[in-house]
Amino acid sequence: MQGQNLYQIFDNTEQRNTEVIAALDIGSNSFHLVVARVVADAVQVINRIKHKVRLAEGLDEKNVLSEEAMERGLTALESMAESIQGVSADSVRIVATHTLRRAKNAQTFIRRARKIFPYPIEVISGAEEARLIYVGIANYSNIEGSRLIIDIGGGSTEFAVGKSSSPQLCKSVQMGCVSYQKRFFPDGVINRNAVESAITAAQQDLELACANLREFHWQHSIASSGTAKALALVAHPNEEGIAKPFNQHDLQLLVARCIEKGRDENLDFDGLTEDRKPVFVPGLCIMLAICQSLNLKQIEISNEALREGVLSELQGKQTSQNVRVRTAQSLATRYDVDTQYAHKVLKSCMQIYNQVKADWQLEDAKYRFMLGWSALLHEIGLQVNSRGIQKHSAYILSNSDLPGFNQDQQKVMSTLVRFHRKKIQKDMFPISLEYSEECISRMLAILRLGILLNINRQLSNEIQVECKVRDAALYIRFADGFLSNNALLQADLDKERRYLKASGVQLEVE
Repeated sequence: MQGQNLYQIFDNTEQRNTEVIAALDIGSNSFHLVVARVVADAVQVINRIKHKVRLAEGLDEKNVLSEEAMERGLTALESMAESIQGVSADSVRIVATHTLRRAKNAQTFIRRARKIFPYPIEVISGAEEARLIYVGIANYSNIEGSRLIIDIGGGSTEFAVGKSSSPQLCKSVQMGCVSYQKRFFPDGVINRNAVESAITAAQQDLELACANLREFHWQHSIASSGTAKALALVAHPNEEGIAKPFNQHDLQLLVARCIEKGRDENLDFDGLTEDRKPVFVPGLCIMLAICQSLNLKQIEISNEALREGVLSELQGKQTSQNVRVRTAQSLATRYDVDTQYAHKVLKSCMQIYNQVKADWQLEDAKYRFMLGWSALLHEIGLQVNSRGIQKHSAYILSNSDLPGFNQDQQKVMSTLVRFHRKKIQKDMFPISLEYSEECISRMLAILRLGILLNINRQLSNEIQVECKVRDAALYIRFADGFLSNNALLQADLDKERRYLKASGVQLEVE
């Protein structure tokens, strides 16, 4: 090596293709960022950043997030932003959980956060959060066999049970270590009355979820995230800092020790960090209630959690799409959707979409997917009642757990389905940072026309149309003589022109 230029040593070394991906979990207690690179289908974590934010602490009784809590969150994001500079947008996924699910002013925080992080922020449902946690543990841990996953967060607790890479059941319960701290230990005092009240409340909150979970069997009970790790390290302190399994007896001993200390500031246990002290006992009460309610003998600890699930699906970018496919298939089966008709509507929608997407600024794949799912699922409410089908379909999509879809996507899809026929009420359109009101109106116009072209469900031949955008109007042209032989369709198009005008879309039939 003597005399050789060190900078030339790797000149002839073969470099495999790599991709940098990043997952950010905007949690109720902490924000977690994981940056990794994918080499030969293997994920190598290159950076982990965690900030204790306690966002849930800023939610008031009216579910309004305080300015102080938002500032804490924005400060944390600012310190993380540099770590993912230059990473492409399709390689970054940001998910927000319980606090932003509940906050009425969540869009205010997200709008300000987007100025720091120029990537979409997805507010995901509790069931979707549970699914992603399960995926992270299933794909990145060495635990095999059927498993129950438990994740106690700041504002909610997630459960998932299964034995493969996909869970059989996902549940979310609105209780967390930060919300329970505010509710039962607001002044930091730890006494038996407060502890017993917290445990009883947790058992009550768990009743329905546990009834569903008991229908399944599992070999391993696995807890993830900060609360579980803190309990494990305090119950079984060790120099290596390894979070070892614990049981109900360990938790009951911890309860006695904490009551003896009297205040959260006095919890000077080995393995317990200063920032974890205020939420340690609330988390302990929730975990003990879970163990008692489900009669769990031993809790194993996983280092993987939500962010690893997000990374896993970023690594295989088709995974999220496959999950949405399974969701749509499940809904179609449950509500007896006429799939042949749904595919005809989809084909007509895509025929129009492909002709106007450039002029209407709908070229991003998110618009195609949103329009496609809406076309396939617009009739799921038919099983409820044929009258007001659009309202029934929208209600189902708004209030169902839809794995693979985030909260924003669910709202927009529900809106498109809600107004796929009859009058359009723009004042009922959701406020969305990813889908503008104008884009929702344009997708809705395409959906309504795709459905209108298939109003004769028995017609075997596909109706061919030419569409173009000119002078802000949508022009639709049929084959010569077609409309003169289809007076009913022509009358429907005349009525549709008036309906679409209410949403700001001018339709012209040639």
